[in-house]
Amino acid sequence: MASVLSSLRYLFADILGDDDCARPFLPDGLPAMAVPVVSDGIHLLMDYQGPSYAQLYVDRIKRFVGRHEVDSGMLCRIARLLAQRMAYEDPIRSAQLKLAELGSHAARRSEPKRFRIDELVGALPETAADPLFVVCEKLGWLHRQVALRFPAGSRAGVRSLKLGAGLRRWRLFSSRYAEERAWVERWLHMVTRCLDKQPASAAAVVETATMVQGYGEAYRHGIADWHAIIDGLVKPTFDGVLPIADLAGAIAEARAAVMPDPRQVALKRAIAEIRARALAVQPSANAAE
Repeated sequence: MASVLSSLRYLFADILGDDDCARPFLPDGLPAMAVPVVSDGIHLLMDYQGPSYAQLYVDRIKRFVGRHEVDSGMLCRIARLLAQRMAYEDPIRSAQLKLAELGSHAARRSEPKRFRIDELVGALPETAADPLFVVCEKLGWLHRQVALRFPAGSRAGVRSLKLGAGLRRWRLFSSRYAEERAWVERWLHMVTRCLDKQPASAAAVVETATMVQGYGEAYRHGIADWHAIIDGLVKPTFDGVLPIADLAGAIAEARAAVMPDPRQVALKRAIAEIRARALAVQPSANAAE
C-alpha cells in the first residue's frame, strides 16, 4: 500500500506541473555501508525525474532495510541496481545527458544512438503514442532502428536538446515507463519471494537485473531473456511446481546459455534441461520416502 501511495504522489505531482516535493530522506535503519550508495541513487533520480521519483526509490529500498536475510552488501547491490534501472535509457535521458555536457569538448561531438522506433514512440505520453503505435505497426516499422544524433554545437541543436529533455515532465505517462515500472516491481517481488523461500539464492536473483540494460536490440533481448529465466525457473520454484534445490546454480547455468539470439534457442534448451533434471529427481525422492 505504501508503494501505491508513493506512486500516486509523484504521478499527481507531475500532472500538476512542477514537482515541489523536498529531497527525500534516507530510510531509517539504513546500514552505514549503504548510505553513500542510496545517497547516490537519490541524487541520480532527482536529476533524472525529480524528488517524488527519488522518493519512490527510497520507498522501494525500505522494503529490504532491517530484513535479517539482507546484509549490507546485498542491500547496497539492490540499491545500486534499482537506481540504474529506474534511470533507464531513453531518448529523453540522452538529451538530458547531452545538455549536461554543454561547454565541454565532448558536447561538440555528436555520437549517434540507435533507438528502435517503438522506443521513440514509447517515450511519448500514451495519448500521443497509441495512434502512432497503430500506424507504425501497420507499416511494419516498430522494430526498425533509427540513428539519433544529439547535436549541441549550434543554437538549433541546443534548442532541440532542451525540447527533448523537456519531455521529462511527461515521461511517467509514457508506455515505456509503464513497462519499466512493471519490470522493476516484478524483479523486487522475485527478490522478496526468494528471501522467503530460498534466501541462499537471493543474491543470484538480485543479479538478474544486470541482464536488462541499455536500449535498442540489446535491451529487448536482455528483457526477453530475463523473463524466460524468471518464468521458466524462478517463479515455478517459488510456486512449488519445480523442485530446484539450488536455484542460484540453475540461474547461473541458464545465464551462461544466453546468446544474442532473438529465438533464444540455446537459452530455451538450457532451461528445458534444468527443468527435466529437477523433475526427474522428484519421483526418486518420493519413492525413497
